[in-house]
Amino acid sequence: MSLTQDHYASLSSSVPGLVLPEKRVVEVRNLSVYFEQQGLRVDAVRNLTFSVDRGETLAIVGESGSGKSVTSLALMRLVEHAGGVIHQGDMFFRRRDGHVLDLRGARQRVMRRLRGADLAMIFQEPMTSLNPVFPVGEQIAESIRLHQGMNRQAARAETLRMLDLVRIPEARNVLDRYPHQLSGGMRQRVMIAMALSCKPSLLIADEPTTALDVTIQAQILQLIRVLQREMDMAVIFITHDMGVVAEVAERVLVMHRGESVEAGSVGQIFTASQHRYTQGLLAAVPALGSMRGQPFPAKFPLLNQDMLPIVDSAPQDTVPAQAGPILQVSNLVTRFPIRSGLLNRVTRQVHAVENVSFDLWPGETLSLVGESGCGKSTTGRALLQLVESQKGNIIFNGQRIHQLKGSALQRLRRDIQLIFQDPYASLDPRLTVGFSIMEPLLVHNICRRQEAEKRVEWLLSRVGLEPEHARRYPHEFSGGQRQRVCIARALALNPKVVIADEAVSALDVSIQAQIINLMLELQREFGIAFLFISHDMAVVERISHRVAVMYMGQIVEIGPRQDVFERPRHPYTRKLMSAVPIADPSRRQREQVLLVDEIPSPIRVIGDEPTTAPLVQVGERHFVAHHPIAGAY
Repeated sequence: MSLTQDHYASLSSSVPGLVLPEKRVVEVRNLSVYFEQQGLRVDAVRNLTFSVDRGETLAIVGESGSGKSVTSLALMRLVEHAGGVIHQGDMFFRRRDGHVLDLRGARQRVMRRLRGADLAMIFQEPMTSLNPVFPVGEQIAESIRLHQGMNRQAARAETLRMLDLVRIPEARNVLDRYPHQLSGGMRQRVMIAMALSCKPSLLIADEPTTALDVTIQAQILQLIRVLQREMDMAVIFITHDMGVVAEVAERVLVMHRGESVEAGSVGQIFTASQHRYTQGLLAAVPALGSMRGQPFPAKFPLLNQDMLPIVDSAPQDTVPAQAGPILQVSNLVTRFPIRSGLLNRVTRQVHAVENVSFDLWPGETLSLVGESGCGKSTTGRALLQLVESQKGNIIFNGQRIHQLKGSALQRLRRDIQLIFQDPYASLDPRLTVGFSIMEPLLVHNICRRQEAEKRVEWLLSRVGLEPEHARRYPHEFSGGQRQRVCIARALALNPKVVIADEAVSALDVSIQAQIINLMLELQREFGIAFLFISHDMAVVERISHRVAVMYMGQIVEIGPRQDVFERPRHPYTRKLMSAVPIADPSRRQREQVLLVDEIPSPIRVIGDEPTTAPLVQVGERHFVAHHPIAGAY
């Protein structure tokens, strides 16, 4: 059931003197939003003005907490549900039928009809945006049935088509899975499919590619551009990735502390930015190839308040020459059973990790890269026995991890810390972030409470937050700020090994640079070893000693960072490098070697064992799978 044209007409005529250009889809004038926190008023957005036309992409960029997401929630009229108040400004929106609506004055029942149909949004955190008790296919189909009037069978067929469109392997099987059964990148693709399913007039994409690897990111960006041209759709793209901005945007709006500090065409912003804050953002962008000829990891060059580079010490090798590996993984196999049939028997398995082997030395950073669902996160979780592995040996400091129980396992988890991919899901919403950081210190009897409180304040300041933030709860932070809290918690125990699962993917470029520099400082000071799981190849290049490339649960190339980045030997590695977005609008149409073949499914019937590709040495500590990529597994 849809709202009548008469009702829309009455809404349009209720805006006196309103004249919008013919192609204008949304126009925001002097928008201001505030929140009440502990009796204090916090202005999240102040006097913000912008517009977007049909077929145009506006990128809104800025640091974490600058008001980008609040702006999008205000447009969707969801900010009220989060405790926000729109106390000033106008928001006008033109539907596909030509009627102009006053979004600020619209009733919630009107907004419910608009959301998902004419006005769609891809949210920043898919795990908290998807309902955990319904299969993902049912959630997409519900939106299609509600807004397009399809019957159940037609809606399911359209859902399957959308999942295929966003390149989810074995989409027919994914229809009946729940959000927790999918990787972070696959959950994000489900959100994108849901948002695009009703062909909206305006698509608001809030960090839509943050959780995606570079190949899927390139394909999703291309998909959004194609659908935008086909549907003449307006897009508001909220991101901290300046490479993505250069790829997709026509115009850019830069926000800082709730205000617009600069706006212009994408060419003007990248080549002739005027504001110091914009210049600082661009200076912090990691560039692929910036480490060419450098054998060791190096800090990001940061700028001071006068936009001058901060001089730092030269890169140095943090791996002791005579040290043995602190972590040894050999022939690790991790599979997940899939039950079906009347007897609920195990009929198939997800082959998440297949015969993975690597060593990690004290003071070394080994990066695991690859597409979403390739087994990176499962490998990291298996090291802490958070998931059960069927085969393989994991040795930490001479001890076999699978033999540890009770207090011995607790000591292991003090020495090996994990930074989870989804910061909101890994923080208890009922506890202040200060207590969440302090709790490991108390559980492991590291120090008394008063000393622990001081350490919490120090940790918060080291990750770019304020000491008074310790008294806040997770929902009071932006996505990037929550990730910084998780990093502070992981570093609290001075671990020997840190498994960083997409630890900086949710952070804007300036904070990302600060966190990477902090990790390198701690590595230099304490000899921490990092297993760095990431899809951001430019960051991986900056922080890594060695790089391991994973595909379908197997390592297809592993070696020194210089060799893997400057002389990649495996075709899949070369395709990963080609898909990296470059922060240069003039190179938008550059040729990319994208993965156009269907992504093979890791699901196999019982008894169907994958063939493990042996690694062949092609250089010093550089190994490559000896087979071609196509049809290999």
